[in-house]
Amino acid sequence: MPRILGVDIPNNKKLAYALRYIYGVGPKRSGIILDQTGIDPDMRAKDLDEEQINVIMAKINELNYLVEGDLRRDLAGNMKRLQAINCYRGLRHRRGLPVRGQRTKTNARTRKGKAASVGGLRK
Repeated sequence: MPRILGVDIPNNKKLAYALRYIYGVGPKRSGIILDQTGIDPDMRAKDLDEEQINVIMAKINELNYLVEGDLRRDLAGNMKRLQAINCYRGLRHRRGLPVRGQRTKTNARTRKGKAASVGGLRK
């Protein structure tokens, strides 16, 4: 199993899809990386040799992509900043409610969690 930037890439997947297992690399960035390195996107990850892995890691660093821990830290810092200045978005993050204006009377179960029944109203 190849290891790129601390992430185990699945062996049996094509490189265009396998690179997406790196946090911060999606379909577009995966394509850009493979185009600029000249590596075939249809090649399986298990067929990568050490030199190609090093070329991919060098290209990610060269393009200044924030990936994995750096990106997670950056996003967490942004959320903490919003919460610290007590802006509306920060308050919504703090309360675990939808941030981008969605309705909460119904739906929003992903953010709010499992529905709790109000005491004494169940039949």
